Amino acid sequence: MSRQEFDAIIVGGGVMGCSVAYHLLATDPTLSVAVIESDPGYARASSALSVGNARIQFSLQQNIQISQYTFEVFERFAEEMAVEGTAPDVAFKREGNLFLVDAGKRAPAQEALALQRQLGGEVEWWSPAQIRERFPLFDTTGVEGATFGPGDGHLDGYALLMGYRAKANSLGANYVEGEVVEITTRGGKVSGARLATGETLASPIVVNCAGAWAARVAATAGVQLPVDPVKRQVFVVDTEVKPETPLPLVNLVSGLYFRSEGEDRLLVGKSLAEDPVGFDFVWEEKRFTEQLWPELAAFVPAFDRLRVVRGWAGLYAVNTFDGNAILGEWPELGGLYLANGFSGHGLQQAPAVGRYLAELITGTDPTLDLSVFGPRRLLDGRSLTESELI
Repeated sequence: MSRQEFDAIIVGGGVMGCSVAYHLLATDPTLSVAVIESDPGYARASSALSVGNARIQFSLQQNIQISQYTFEVFERFAEEMAVEGTAPDVAFKREGNLFLVDAGKRAPAQEALALQRQLGGEVEWWSPAQIRERFPLFDTTGVEGATFGPGDGHLDGYALLMGYRAKANSLGANYVEGEVVEITTRGGKVSGARLATGETLASPIVVNCAGAWAARVAATAGVQLPVDPVKRQVFVVDTEVKPETPLPLVNLVSGLYFRSEGEDRLLVGKSLAEDPVGFDFVWEEKRFTEQLWPELAAFVPAFDRLRVVRGWAGLYAVNTFDGNAILGEWPELGGLYLANGFSGHGLQQAPAVGRYLAELITGTDPTLDLSVFGPRRLLDGRSLTESELI
């Protein structure tokens, strides 16, 4: 079988893998970089199946800083990712994120709000009266208030992915269609990757950007990652009563979320404890009618009359250890770098993560120190604290 040699191999060509590839080549154009992707049409890629939310409302300082950088990138993304006069449009819409808070979560919500503001974030506290004034359809019974990020919003995740991919390709990234069945090792370090075809790619650097498949890929090198592929479902509905203005992403205390989708539809979803673990992409309309709709209609009584237009199922790469990203070189295997376990936040964190890993790999001082997410914490049993994640 043929054997090729590269300076770095990236396993997974979704938005994270393409961001890493772009940033590596932007840092050092002389590098030879291979990006291996088993689904080149991205039919099952979380990047393409994401609802595309991006927010500054986190309670961990580094997550907030990552989002701040992401917003900066969105401002110049079209210009910087243009290839031969073609510029990508990620269609970032700053329609806001509204996180409702009950009595039990008011204190931690306001602590997080104070940190967000301290770091320069534009986030507001809304009383129930302010919520009803802005959105008269909402029933705020039992709601203590809410945090609102007017700069938060949503984007076209597929466009972000393809923007990074096209630019990385223009800089010389080698995109390889194939499935990695083994990260090869020698003497306590990685030596490359073997594909299902039997082809071997040699490299002293392998970056695991396999998303929901991350644990499966890492296990081929004897590394156990606490990352599960968990099915999440999204529903697009057409309500009989239309909101007067576009709705931000509204996150109820229970975790149910909804936002405007286009001019006259809603996008609705919720992560549940019983969501199946595995590579299941079957979409089930009854999930909405039996579980989500009653809760949605209780908060917005006018939405008791609607029809389900369409929907889809995708995967979260859930870090079951602490719900936060796992970034950096695995301490027990030299040359294996991880960008895994984003638990639903990967799309919005891809710009900063790609830059950070490229800096680590090339020995450049990190622009934003993300070492708090280092994989050593898994071995040490030291978890990070972040409020409720969606």
